[in-house]
Amino acid sequence: MTDSPTTSGDAAAGPLDERVAEYLRRADLASTATRVEPLHGDASSRAYVRVTPPEGPPVVLAVHPEPFAPDSLPQTVVGTLFRRLGIPIPAVLDEAADLGILAVEDLGDDTLQSWMEGGAGRDPAPLYRQAIGYIATLQTRGASFRTEGAPPFRLAFDAAKLTWELDFFRSEFLEAHRHVRLTPAEAGALGAELAAVAAELAAEPRVLCHRDYHCRNLMVRDDRLVVIDFQDARLGPGTYDLVSLLRDCYVELPDDLTASLTRQFLDAVPAQRTADFQARFDLMSVQRHLKALGTFGHQIARLGRGHFAEPVPRTLAYLRRTLRGRPRFDRLREVLIPHVPELG
Repeated sequence: MTDSPTTSGDAAAGPLDERVAEYLRRADLASTATRVEPLHGDASSRAYVRVTPPEGPPVVLAVHPEPFAPDSLPQTVVGTLFRRLGIPIPAVLDEAADLGILAVEDLGDDTLQSWMEGGAGRDPAPLYRQAIGYIATLQTRGASFRTEGAPPFRLAFDAAKLTWELDFFRSEFLEAHRHVRLTPAEAGALGAELAAVAAELAAEPRVLCHRDYHCRNLMVRDDRLVVIDFQDARLGPGTYDLVSLLRDCYVELPDDLTASLTRQFLDAVPAQRTADFQARFDLMSVQRHLKALGTFGHQIARLGRGHFAEPVPRTLAYLRRTLRGRPRFDRLREVLIPHVPELG
């Protein structure tokens, strides 16, 4: 995280700074003693700012791109559902809807990823078992809270959404980032393979999914996990969050831990213990990693965020292993290898 100089309420310049400064003024925090730090956010359009007043604990401002209606803001609606399910999330402390600002509890800087990297000998297994437990809660209890119109239940990874994400890989990773120009024959073959992946996944029974469940969206506080970035929760395949966690683009877990966590998941969610579970898991892995590569390519090529290049090799390695492991993916691999040689 990058520190900014201490700023006062009247020192703001750009539109985001102006909104933050106005919020500080309203909250009686517009003092030269109030410290304001921009935080590295996710790949979304939101910005995050840590505000540390001269007295009292720091808070984090989630600055949305535009004003919002508090009662319909996905972060609020989905957060209420997660709390009812007993899944720990940051507390909402304040809001300034007209400024597009939500003030939430500051959980510190320890993501699950940074916690694991922060000291030799740390055993991640207990925290990952908590993470598996939260997935199981979403899948086994989430549907009982279903209400018409609530964002998690009116959104789904249907064929259209899954196809859009796979097309994003083609446009943002292959074309924008790798500067690939597919021939008409290659484009047709790739399109057919990706459409088949999307259709097969869309046909699966749907459960409640976090949607972006990885080590950077799990915070460690007092040896417990707190879940963040949950506002895009929706219905999807039962393997979706599990793949995100166990084949994480940002860390690689030991095989024995992955196997143990998979067994824990299947014990907790018996409905997922099917004869074709591993095949479904691998299919979901292909879709998730192609979509992730699209996101990384977009961030690098379109937005100039070079740090998103770091997880690309790991993501390609996962994809290579999965594609090589099943004849079902031979044609997809054949089409991609000339342009993504890392898959060879």
